[in-house]
Amino acid sequence: MNLRLLLFFMLLISFMEVKAQDPIFTQYMLVPETINPAFTGIANAWNAGIINRRQWPDGNRRMDTRFGYVNNMVTDQLAAGGTILNHHEVFTDYNYYQINTAISYRVELNSDWRLRFGIEGGYGRKNFNFGNLLLEDQININDGSIREGSIDPGVLHSGNKIDFWDSSVGIVLDKENAWFGAALKHINRPDISFTENGNVPLDMFLTVHGGYYLTLDKSPLSFLPDDSDVFFTFNYMRQSQYNRLDIGGIMEMPQFSFGVMAVTNPEGKSTNSHFITSINPIVSMKLATFTFGYSYDLNISKIGNTQGVHELSLTWQSNHTCNRCDNYKVKLKRNGENGYTH
Repeated sequence: MNLRLLLFFMLLISFMEVKAQDPIFTQYMLVPETINPAFTGIANAWNAGIINRRQWPDGNRRMDTRFGYVNNMVTDQLAAGGTILNHHEVFTDYNYYQINTAISYRVELNSDWRLRFGIEGGYGRKNFNFGNLLLEDQININDGSIREGSIDPGVLHSGNKIDFWDSSVGIVLDKENAWFGAALKHINRPDISFTENGNVPLDMFLTVHGGYYLTLDKSPLSFLPDDSDVFFTFNYMRQSQYNRLDIGGIMEMPQFSFGVMAVTNPEGKSTNSHFITSINPIVSMKLATFTFGYSYDLNISKIGNTQGVHELSLTWQSNHTCNRCDNYKVKLKRNGENGYTH
């Protein structure tokens, strides 16, 4: 068998047998619905957005991940919304789709702190295009001709797709200048095996995250606009043996923000593991009710020239807050005179 075809087939089999990792977004602070269902409705108004992540854009190594959401308050404490996720890998023609419904419930602890509980569930599908495989028994070594079909058991006993139901839970504790949360995804551990009688439960995904706003004193920094501050944030993620910690800071002004995140591997599995794997500049700009975000993951590990990772986000929030809800402030993302939103 051609070496390239052999490696391709081995890669496909590895996807069929090993436990998959969830897609991760650098701009989780701009679109926190990607990490925790308890953020559903935290804007206290109609809120929607999309984010697109293109990883390693050079040719066959490219991976594209897209996420969209919409949510709003239903009552003074209950919020509901929906999310959709699509992940595609060019080299393997692997696709992952998931559509979820999310709800959250808010409890006022005191005049400063609120506790939110979130739950999310929905339908997912993972698929490969096994019809594009070219295996050894399809090649006539005498004349180089290719015949249709294969008797290889790895293909005969594999399906092109997996359908499954998935569920996640999360909590968020927040006040005007800080928030802390945690979420656990895939709590029902759906079977994602491509083989006929396989049993590969999807590993649960744990994320612990937080943010804190430091208001800048206007007197020594008079060149900055009013209501400027520095936002410090972290997001720890773990799935099976894989772990990642994003940590960084963002300078936030009423219409423009910029900052940098560092992606770290705090539990290196070998002597060759890198503690810091990428440095990610982030910028965002607000125009009326829209916020545009861009980030670039600059690889600094020894993995080679990957051309980095590009993320583009667009979020929207209605000017009208929920008329059934308290007009509290949540400093996740500023929104001018109408208070704060995420």
